[in-house]
Amino acid sequence: MATSASSPHATGFPAEGRCGYYVEKKKRFCRMVVAAGKRFCGEHAGAAEEEDARKRILCPLDPKHTVYEDQLAKHLKKCNSREKPKPDFYIQDINAGLKDETEIPEQLVPISSLSEEQLEKLIKKLRKASEGLNSTLKDHIMSHPALHDALNDPKNGDSAAKHLKQQASILGNIEKLKLLGPRRCFVEFGAGKGKLSHWVDIALKDAEKVHFILVEKVTTRFKVDGKHRKKNSVFERLQIDIQHLCLNKIPVLREGKLPVVGIGKHLCGMATDLALRCLIETYAASFEERNEEPLAKRIKNDKTEKEIYTLAKEGNEKNVPEKWNPVAGIVIALCCHHRCDWRHYVGKEYFRALGLGAVEFHYFQRMSSWATCGMRKTSLETSNSTTKRQDNQNDDSEEHDDGGYRITDDGADSLPGLLSVEEKKKIGHLCKLLIDQGRIQYLQQKGFSPALQYYTDPLVSLENVLLTALPNHSSSPETTA
Repeated sequence: MATSASSPHATGFPAEGRCGYYVEKKKRFCRMVVAAGKRFCGEHAGAAEEEDARKRILCPLDPKHTVYEDQLAKHLKKCNSREKPKPDFYIQDINAGLKDETEIPEQLVPISSLSEEQLEKLIKKLRKASEGLNSTLKDHIMSHPALHDALNDPKNGDSAAKHLKQQASILGNIEKLKLLGPRRCFVEFGAGKGKLSHWVDIALKDAEKVHFILVEKVTTRFKVDGKHRKKNSVFERLQIDIQHLCLNKIPVLREGKLPVVGIGKHLCGMATDLALRCLIETYAASFEERNEEPLAKRIKNDKTEKEIYTLAKEGNEKNVPEKWNPVAGIVIALCCHHRCDWRHYVGKEYFRALGLGAVEFHYFQRMSSWATCGMRKTSLETSNSTTKRQDNQNDDSEEHDDGGYRITDDGADSLPGLLSVEEKKKIGHLCKLLIDQGRIQYLQQKGFSPALQYYTDPLVSLENVLLTALPNHSSSPETTA
């Protein structure tokens, strides 16, 4: 089709009121609005012959944009890339775990550089450590009436339908665990656009005293938070890395003493471990240190502490639980084990008990990508996919099945005859299972009843395992062996 004669490119002129600089890379004129009487925007003024001698330089805070040299000092005070004051709930590395540099060698060679003997030794260690683990999880593929209309919307494309099915199943599992209810705070880790919290809110309808905290470390476009401004629920978004998040410094949790439900859809690699520490070691532990019983203190009558616990022992737990856990439950869809990190991993004790350490963990988390990668793309396609994911981590169209890692990345296919694709997939699943089992043991030691289950069909998502946990004094799911 011929280019319209009225288009800027066809006429050789920029659109009215727009910059006259032609961007060769994009094959079009710059679309920035120009000041009155100017031909070029501030960004391109330095490249124009008509501009005066004022020099533009790269911003030292963010070289992706430029600034007039004589206005640098003024710009640095208002640049969006400047370091902003840290909020009260920011505590450096509070959920990071202990750092022991002596555990990890300075350089670990990639899997592609391992000899057949070294790779076979690693696989033998993996299989020995996995003995007795149930590699076939139970199916807990569920749905929820809150998503009925959305699931049956004929306008849905494949990607939208896929995410809705996952959200419906996670919501169904949250309800099965009796975690849907009033007077609680849902903390969505790795919230992205906030769609999981959106559906939880819809399922709760007009339940009283419900608060949502959406944790996401990067700026997110097309958020759905704004849809809830006129409802009873309160949505609060925190732009912070989970590694530095101290929940008990957030006013609504510090003052309201709301039980917390930790949720997440495809919480990548180490983010799951950081979230578990955030909930259990930072938030729940703070109540134990202060020896508080928040729910008991909220009882309106003037019963003494002795009377309160007498009621609890007599079976009146509905009003006054014998032991109140500030973390009411955890429901997290796991993903991207190849992005785990030994320092942050909560299952170190489990690995050590099996005679494994940081080196084995490093290779197992790399090999875990074999479970979902297959042989579906060329190295070039993989590179493009990885770049796209890094550029747009919060796009819901991006599935976290492999995180850009494929068999070709680790070079395992350069060992012909050693392992078939199916064998690599089985080994990848064992790696994921072993890493998750460390998380299970961690939760058990912290007083929770955890479980792993399939929450969606692998045709919907290859990352289809859901981690759930309830405090031991609650009705809990079956614990995975």
